[in-house]
This record gives sequence, structure tokens and C-alpha cells, in this order.
Amino acid sequence: MSSIMKVFLLFAAVMFCISEAKFDDKGQNCLCRSTRDKLSSKIQVKDIQIYPKTVFCDNIEIVVTDQNGLRFCLNPNVRVVQKFIARIM
Repeated sequence: MSSIMKVFLLFAAVMFCISEAKFDDKGQNCLCRSTRDKLSSKIQVKDIQIYPKTVFCDNIEIVVTDQNGLRFCLNPNVRVVQKFIARIM
């Protein structure tokens, strides 16, 4: 077997492995690894970003940035968070 054929077969095997790994993680490339169930009254909110469900992440994500630049995620299924989001909208 020629060296060109070996390189081609190796390339094809690597591409197959990459494509399989990519499709196995469908819906799991979310920003939020963990969420908070409430927002402390002491935190001064600078920015709130709401990301809907996508093909990359199966969850609705609410990312809050405080005045110090710290970012954290809120659980969109908790009633307190839903009321907070409704109030700011």
C-alpha cells in the first residue's frame, strides 16, 4: 500500500471520529454549567442576557453580570427568577 493511500485512510478515520464526537454532544454546549435559584438583593446587576434553546444547548439560559464583572447563571424554571425577569421586561 502506498504512503499516499495510508495518509488518506488515516485522514478519513480521523474525520470520522471527529464527526461522531461532534454529533454525540448535540444539545450539550451550554454556557451555564450550574445555576442559582435566587438573586441576592445586595447584587447590583449590570447586564442580563437571555439565550433561548438552540441546537447547541437544550436549555434556556439567563446570564447575569454584576457591577464587578462577575457572571453567573439563573435557573429559568424557578418562580422567583421568572418574576424577576417579568419585572425587568
